[in-house]
Amino acid sequence: MAAATGSVRRGIGVTVERVQKVLAAAGVGSRRACEELIADGRVTVDGEKVTLGAKADPTAQIIAVDGERVAVDPRLVHLMLNKPPQVVTTASDPKGRRTVLDLVPEKPRVYPVGRLDRDTEGLLLLTNDGELAHRLAHPRFEIEKTYVAQVAAPVPKGLMGRLRAGVELDDGTAHVLSARQLGSDSKRVLIELTLAEGRKREVRRLLAAVGHPVQRLARVRIGPLTLGELSTGKYRPLNGREVRDLYRAVGLGAEPDGGDDRADDGSARTSGRRQA
Repeated sequence: MAAATGSVRRGIGVTVERVQKVLAAAGVGSRRACEELIADGRVTVDGEKVTLGAKADPTAQIIAVDGERVAVDPRLVHLMLNKPPQVVTTASDPKGRRTVLDLVPEKPRVYPVGRLDRDTEGLLLLTNDGELAHRLAHPRFEIEKTYVAQVAAPVPKGLMGRLRAGVELDDGTAHVLSARQLGSDSKRVLIELTLAEGRKREVRRLLAAVGHPVQRLARVRIGPLTLGELSTGKYRPLNGREVRDLYRAVGLGAEPDGGDDRADDGSARTSGRRQA
């Protein structure tokens, strides 16, 4: 096919590269390891198996290993940020407050995926990958997000069950996928909640509705990604495996087969914005 013979689509100003070089640059493995993947018939370009020597345009073609799409476009940036409190999740702020973009490099330009409100801290993704951002933020894809909330002690024994059963809010019943108490002392209790709904300020409204308003709130997981040991106010690029895990979580992880590889209208989307 086209990819196997080296005849590929070319983006403007883009150098078409050998597939093993593209895969190595994307963090799949060493050049030699990527050559072995190709020799074993495990690599496809636009759904067609390639052989050693094949070339591809990483900005225009879909490359997959074992049927799993790899993020190979060098123009795409995916960052994880541990957002501090009192920083707003927006590209610019008319009030002149510090924004999340002040914490990451100016170029290439990236945008926050969804929104954490000013007082909420923790895991935030920023990217210029519009289709991925759209799917991560859109409720239809039901991407799980986990939060740790600090509330005043004590809390009743049945609170976790009540949260799991659903709590009525002004915009309908809020459902959590899981709720558990992580720890407590005489003054505070830590509660871990996992949701997939993404309503505005849902965690804060949910806990206020059961009589335990949030004192401090942090997001610690989005889909397959966890915050880990990343320090407050710091960022890091996602590695190739993490990006592939995100692609899989939102239905972009498979090689092209005419299925669900694009947005509803067939175009790339920018992210929606919701607050926790």
